[in-house]
Amino acid sequence: METKVKAHWLGHSTFKIVSPNGSVIYIDPFLSQNPSTPDEFKEVDKADFILLTHGHDDHVGDTIDIAKKTGAKVVGMLELISLLWKDGLPEDQGIQFNKGGTVNFEDFSVTMVSANHSSSYNGQYAGDPAGLILSFEDDICIYHMGDTNIFGDLELYGELYEPHVVFAPIGDHFTMGPEEASYAVQMIDPEIPVPIHYGTWPPIDTDPVEFKDYLEGVSDTDVIIPEIGANIFD
Repeated sequence: METKVKAHWLGHSTFKIVSPNGSVIYIDPFLSQNPSTPDEFKEVDKADFILLTHGHDDHVGDTIDIAKKTGAKVVGMLELISLLWKDGLPEDQGIQFNKGGTVNFEDFSVTMVSANHSSSYNGQYAGDPAGLILSFEDDICIYHMGDTNIFGDLELYGELYEPHVVFAPIGDHFTMGPEEASYAVQMIDPEIPVPIHYGTWPPIDTDPVEFKDYLEGVSDTDVIIPEIGANIFD
């Protein structure tokens, strides 16, 4: 796939994405306490945006520390951002939105869609969980599904947003497992599916090859099993 976007998987559900204009975007920056993230990626010196799918610790992760250090804007569900403000996120760095809404930046936009999961932050309700669709101007569209089960609207998202790339959770236990995730990806029909949210702890110690085999056995899709830290488009 030809693209000027760079997307580096950093373990679990965390991505560092660099836009064509050089904006550094972190999605669900669970880094310092993530056993699957190598030490060289745990420190963040530059971030322009942090995008959050929901409020669980393994997704919010180091958001506030990174935001304070870098000045990054934090974009997420209305209730979650309110809780982060109370927990020390600078007021001018939080951007609230909700499902169906789109936030536009210089060379990309973020649209929030549904996910079938739960969401809390420090034991408090953090709004609904979400998936995030990133559309890069004159370039690709990426759908980060967040934590989710399979559900019928996924087919509609595929038709409406036509994502080229889908980051799909496959770990089971807290999200879909490999077989369910393969059905979910078929509903969306991207060019490139990428398995995420696996291998971090024993309950989600799933083999991504199972997902790859399920999906490639029933479709022409080429699954990319990411290498931590590498650009998935290289």
